[in-house]
Amino acid sequence: MFDQCLYFNTTALARTLEREWTKALKPFGLTPSQAFMLRAIVEHPGLLQSRLADALAISRSTATRTLDGLQKLGFVERWATESDRRESAIHPTEHAQAMIKRLGAASADLTRTMKRKLGAARFDSTVSNVRHIRTTLE
Repeated sequence: MFDQCLYFNTTALARTLEREWTKALKPFGLTPSQAFMLRAIVEHPGLLQSRLADALAISRSTATRTLDGLQKLGFVERWATESDRRESAIHPTEHAQAMIKRLGAASADLTRTMKRKLGAARFDSTVSNVRHIRTTLE
């Protein structure tokens, strides 16, 4: 019925991926959005909240809600910046640093599983194509 519909097929795929990532991240007590955000914060400590939202292709309000959850869990701290008191620099806590390797390993395991199911070439080309479509349509 919707075989040629980009919206339907990408949304259905997103729901399937959300379920898989949710299962993989359950031991960490994180949602997929929180986990990806945390990985970005650990990789780029001190990143401004607005730049973090841009890097993750989410709205600033979505970034704020996700950061609120991560802060409540003790994974991040917001530091006021000298240049603009309205903007926060986001830093990982020691708690986040202590578990980030395990989080990366869980992500790598799920990616390997998906590559095995789809085939590495198809997986890689799909990610590349979806990224290209997303950036072209932005």
